[in-house]
Amino acid sequence: MSRYVSESLRTKVENRANGICEYCLITIEDTYFGGGIDHIISLKHRGQTEFENLALACQPCNRSKGSDLGSLSESSKFLVRFFNPRTDEWSENFRLNPNGEIEFLTEIGEVTAIILGFNNQVKNC
Repeated sequence: MSRYVSESLRTKVENRANGICEYCLITIEDTYFGGGIDHIISLKHRGQTEFENLALACQPCNRSKGSDLGSLSESSKFLVRFFNPRTDEWSENFRLNPNGEIEFLTEIGEVTAIILGFNNQVKNC
């Protein structure tokens, strides 16, 4: 399994995302640290370096997610997978409130928002 993402594949992923983090929806150009290509299912868990398993992520989301696949939900106490930008609809799991904060609507949204640090003032996007 190769961790290398070719320039052409990287460009395809960035174009599909329109330059926006596929997790927190921040415009990559508006971030201090920029963005990178995330393996939605990490290589460690047998994810592949292929278009459908890659997402554009701001550095804080990418770093916070790491190779994790999910987390324990505070509400149910069960292990819940993270939001998958290839199979899940953002608007079904999150919403932007009038204060500009991301609220979660589902357990998938909950574990993703908490682990990736949505609304964390020191996220440094």
